[in-house]
Amino acid sequence: MNVKSLQSHHTHYASLGSPWSAKADKVQSITGILLGCFLLAHLHFESSILLGKEAFYHVVQFLEGGMFSSTGHGFPMVTKLFSIFILIVVMLHALVALRRFPAQLGQWRALRRHMSGINHKDSHAWFWQLVTGFILFFLAPVHIFTMITNPEIGPHLSAERVYHANAWLLYALLLPAVVIHAMIGLYRVAVKWGLTANRAGLRKVAKVLIVYLISIGLLSLISYILIGRELSLPITPFVP
Repeated sequence: MNVKSLQSHHTHYASLGSPWSAKADKVQSITGILLGCFLLAHLHFESSILLGKEAFYHVVQFLEGGMFSSTGHGFPMVTKLFSIFILIVVMLHALVALRRFPAQLGQWRALRRHMSGINHKDSHAWFWQLVTGFILFFLAPVHIFTMITNPEIGPHLSAERVYHANAWLLYALLLPAVVIHAMIGLYRVAVKWGLTANRAGLRKVAKVLIVYLISIGLLSLISYILIGRELSLPITPFVP
């Protein structure tokens, strides 16, 4: 290794050990926990469509503050504002996470060689979190911007977005990437901050959650597609 490489490595590891790096780790963990918990809630709220249109309608009205409206109808502005908040959290999370992202093709090749030569489950988990994070860098903002610009939610309105606007393709790619990234992220946060010493058990929980969340997400997506196929344009919002 030449002098230039040694200096580069020294600068890299010195930056990782700086006070800024420690603060960035905390910010990354906090924002990751927020986003992971939001995903758990979001997929379960969305899956209420599996119980029928009326069930999903009432969930939406509750989340949008329908109890504070004289008509019982929620306020779409709540979805818009919360989407803006989630976008800010996502941007902050990505900003502090990018400092550990391989920026050059040679670094990716070195990482692949390293991964093929070891059998360490946490290293493989980190690699898949890296890959899914790269995918989410492009897909997640598209979904969030859609919710900011068009916050109207409902059985028919959401089905229109999924089926008639062909958003199903985005969601089919986004769903596995975000679930895998989030569950591995929550696992790594728990291990990193010493919340558990049972890594094997926690890995099993993470795998079960990944399969479970992707399953309910896909079933919900299929439900929206089936509903959308039965609707004709222009869409009339669902009212029980």
